[in-house]
This record gives sequence, C-alpha cells and structure tokens, in this order.
Amino acid sequence: MDTSQKMFEQACQVMPGGVNSPVRAYRAVGMTPRFIRSAKGAYVTDVDGVEYIDYVGSWGPMILGHAHPDVLSAAAEAMQGGLSFGAPTGRETQLAELVVSMVPHIEMVRMVNSGTEAVMSAVRVARGATGKDKMIKFEGCYHGHSDSMLVKAGSGALTQGRPDSAGVPASIAENTLTATYNDLDSVEQLLAANKNQVAAVIVEPVAANMGVVLPAEGFLQGLRDLCDQYEALLIFDEVITGFRLARGGAQEYFGVRADLVTFGKIIGGGMPVGAFAGPKKLMEQVAPTGPVYQAGTLSGNPVAMAAGLAQLTILNEHPEIYTQIEADAAWLAQQLRALEAEYHLGCTVNQIGSLLSVFFTEHPVSNYAGAKSSDLERYAAYFRAMLKHKVYLAPAQFEAMFVGAAHTKQDLLATVEAARAVMAELSAKA
Repeated sequence: MDTSQKMFEQACQVMPGGVNSPVRAYRAVGMTPRFIRSAKGAYVTDVDGVEYIDYVGSWGPMILGHAHPDVLSAAAEAMQGGLSFGAPTGRETQLAELVVSMVPHIEMVRMVNSGTEAVMSAVRVARGATGKDKMIKFEGCYHGHSDSMLVKAGSGALTQGRPDSAGVPASIAENTLTATYNDLDSVEQLLAANKNQVAAVIVEPVAANMGVVLPAEGFLQGLRDLCDQYEALLIFDEVITGFRLARGGAQEYFGVRADLVTFGKIIGGGMPVGAFAGPKKLMEQVAPTGPVYQAGTLSGNPVAMAAGLAQLTILNEHPEIYTQIEADAAWLAQQLRALEAEYHLGCTVNQIGSLLSVFFTEHPVSNYAGAKSSDLERYAAYFRAMLKHKVYLAPAQFEAMFVGAAHTKQDLLATVEAARAVMAELSAKA
C-alpha cells in the first residue's frame, strides 16, 4: 500500500469521500487520489516522491507555474505584517486598479474569496439592478456551487452524472432557465417566453467545465445582441478564461462586451481569491453604496492581494507569455490529433489559447450533448496510463488541460511521447 492510499483511507474517516472537493476523489477514473506534497514550476510531487508534469495547475491559476519566485516573495513579505485584518489595505486598491487597467469595459471591482462567491454575488447584482428574478445559463456550464447555478451544471457535477444537487429548493431552481451552448435560438426562445423576467444571461465564454468547448463564430456577440434586445445583462464567468486567454480575458480575446465579469483564483496567484467587476453604474449597486448586500471578512486578504499583484503585474508587463503558451497548447493539440489519426481511438481534441482537452468521442464537441457522448471508461484508462508515465491530468473527462509558462519544450515532448505509448497500448487492447 502506497502512502497516498494510506492517507486517503485516513482522510475518509474525517472528510466526506476523503476530500474537500469531489473531483479530487478520483472516482471518475477508478483509482485512489494522489496526495500532493509539493509543486514547483510545471511539476507536482506526490507524498511518495513521484514527480509529474502537471496540466491541472490548481485548475488554472498557475499560469506562471507553481511557486513562482516573485509571487512567493510578495506573499512572504506580506505575511510578515500579519495574515488578516478585516480592514482596508492599500494592496486591495492597487490590485483593483491593475485589474481595471487590464480588462476592457470595467470600472470597479469587488474582491471576494472564490469563483463561486463571485458568481453568486454577480447574479445578485444583476437581479438587484434589473428588478428581475430569472437567469439563463447553459447546459454543462459550471458557475460554482451556489443554489441557483447548480442546475444542469458541469465540472464534477457533470462527471458524476448528478448535474442537479440535492438541497437546492425547487423555488430557487425554477428561476434558472437552461439553454444550449452555441445555440442562439434556444436563448432567444427563453427570453421571448419570459419577456421582462430575465435579469441576465450567464455564460462561460469558453465552456471549460464540460471539457474545453469553444464558442461558435458569432455566438458571444449574438448573446450580447439578444441581451440588449430583451434588456437583460450579460455576465461572463471568467473564472477559467480571465487573465488566461489574454490580459483582458475573453472580452479582449473575442472583442465582445459583458456587463458583469467574474474572476477566480488566478487573480490571487492561486490563493483563495475571486472578484466580480463591471461599470460603475452596476457596481455602485453593491453595499455600502447600494442596496445589494455582499460582505466578507477575508475579502481583500493582504497576503492574497500581494500574491495577485505579483502575478498580474508579470502578465501585464509580458504579453509575450500569452503568445507562447497559446502556441505551445496549439502544438500539443496538433500532436495529439496526429496520434489519434495514427491509433484511431476515437478522440476529439479541442483547443483555444492555453486551454485544451481530449474527448474520447468521434463526434465534434460544441455543446453539452457532444461532450456527453464521450466514453468515460476510455478516458479513465487513458488517465491512469498517463499518470504511470508521470503526466498529471485532470481526474475527470469534463475538465481542461492548462498549459503554462513553466512548461518547457522538453515537457511538451515528454507529454507527447507518453501519449504515444498510452494510445498504442489502448489501441492494442481495443
């Protein structure tokens, strides 16, 4: 029995499923989770000392790599002054100013502690500002675990086959309407059938919680146009895409304006931070200047703000990082497609920016139905074999691979060679 197995059995006695977030339990891939001891650059090391090339990156925020020296130094310096004050600090303003300078169409930012909290708060602002109750989301898109967003959700909820959560009152769920990603007609039908009742449409600009699913040409602009026509707000959930697709996130990358934007841990260098942002006319609806209440003792935590400032400053001053990681991800995707053509496992590889995913389906994946056509057992076998080859992927089909600035050409080549060996093995067994 290895150390991870022992630690998992111990954890199961005191935590539900032995974990603090469901996907970490590895149930979707049929094995015991690896307990991680440390991480550096593009690598994570488990408690038995095994080192893996990491494409999870703490689910996205480690765009510069783990334990980046500038980020660690900034956090360590801030820690010397104390861990938490529950009072304003200058770093909050500095980080907010930097975010506003990087992201188009926003003027104010409210710091929170997670992507879930950011989305929950943005939805509240949308309802408060419009006086309307209903929201439109998309099948397979995940916006955190607040009640109104756990309706046909993605990420771990999708992998486990339970897209709706117990404990969500029907009275709340009925105000969340569900459309089909990349299908503007499905959105317009809902807006027309619920005229003057929809506060906002919320979307992952790139759906990255049912695997990586790209927006079709004109889809995001079409949402903008429909929201304007039906007087609803457009919310971009950029917990994944924010500061990863581009310095200005999806609004910059696609040239489409959102009314409100939510961000996750990437703005804290991987620490537990989130934020929601928008123009003053909407953000001033938030307490203490407006009637929409939101608060948090740890919001704007000084250590998290310092880490976030360090990371975003590097990204802001070095736009070539985005050029490089997009090129690396595109190269990796191309190599994986070539292996699929050689071994015929029935894979589809989607990629945009530094995000990619391998779906074990022969069908194009442009929405929830396409993603759900994936062979989950085949992905699980692929995951287990890649792990043996020291490549650390998400332990679930419906997640992204994250390429970062710390991944070297040697890392990418090693990953392709691992995938070649694994696909040859799986093909021989088919």
